[in-house]
Amino acid sequence: MLDFEAVREKRMTMVDLCAGLTRDDLRALTNEMVDTMQALIAQCGDADVVFQPSDPAADDPYASDTADANVAWTLGHVIVHTTASAEESAFLAAELARGVENHGRSRYETPWETVTTIAQCRARLEESRRMRLASLDLWPEEPHLDNSYTPWPSAGPINCVRRFVLGLRHDDDHLEQIADIVQQACSTRVAA
Repeated sequence: MLDFEAVREKRMTMVDLCAGLTRDDLRALTNEMVDTMQALIAQCGDADVVFQPSDPAADDPYASDTADANVAWTLGHVIVHTTASAEESAFLAAELARGVENHGRSRYETPWETVTTIAQCRARLEESRRMRLASLDLWPEEPHLDNSYTPWPSAGPINCVRRFVLGLRHDDDHLEQIADIVQQACSTRVAA
């Protein structure tokens, strides 16, 4: 997997991290990420999906209900959130690759409350894999790599490759959270 820690610690820029990446690399990295997430939840059951973990650092400033801003996310919530973010990056990347100027967001997130089974989590991950990989087929043979924008001041110029990789980085940001939820749910099951 890509070394996102180096970017987080500012030892490397996104430009450097993404230098030389091809569409085939992005396909392989997508498969690797989804496989990693699937492996993290491989031993989970339905109860683990809705298990309410402990997360003292829970802080969701974008929660639709302010009462939920400090509530720890369930496994189902994290899965739909990460997949929605990666899909948004993939579809924005396809537009940039085609020469379309960035025009805002392109996001849909499955309501997390509707994801209550492990089969739904696995299916959501596979659907997301399929959509992300399909988005790469929308790229022209010679993508517009010079078409970029700066989504926030410290981001630097984001072109189609870097936009796609931002979705993978966001997935990576949540891997530890997924592992922690699974561990807490498993410990609770064993103790019961």
